[in-house]
Amino acid sequence: MAGHWTRGAAGAVLAVVVVGAAAGCSDDSGNASGTASKAATAAASAASSLASRGADVLASASAEAKRKLDEAKGGVNAKNEVTLGTATIGGDGKATAKVTARNTATSAKSFAVQVNFTDSSGNLLDVTVVTLKNVAAGTTADATVTSNRKLTGQVKAVVGTALRY
Repeated sequence: MAGHWTRGAAGAVLAVVVVGAAAGCSDDSGNASGTASKAATAAASAASSLASRGADVLASASAEAKRKLDEAKGGVNAKNEVTLGTATIGGDGKATAKVTARNTATSAKSFAVQVNFTDSSGNLLDVTVVTLKNVAAGTTADATVTSNRKLTGQVKAVVGTALRY
């Protein structure tokens, strides 16, 4: 999914630079075509670098989420026992969402919840895990999950995995 975002970002950056160059920018010799070509090359390089960094950050966050979920030894699927509030962007640029876990077991249990932050098209922007410890039988517990990095635009919080253990 991250590939959709990175290709889209690269295309958007390239389109903006090419349109700007075609609108009348020129190099010292008055060659608008040469300037557009140089700008397009620079934009493609910058977008590729940006996409690569974004993919690296997402891969790192995904690996960390997997590691945290692996710590939930003996966990059972509890996706139906977890709800998320609406994602909001805070003053620090990071997305947050309220996580509520309902313990339907007959004894206290903990929950490990992977939250995927996505854009309006469903493309994965970030992933993180929150743990709710020792939720009493028959009760609910709340936590707040925060993205690892700054996110912009319409961001949704979606339960990726939820384990009760």
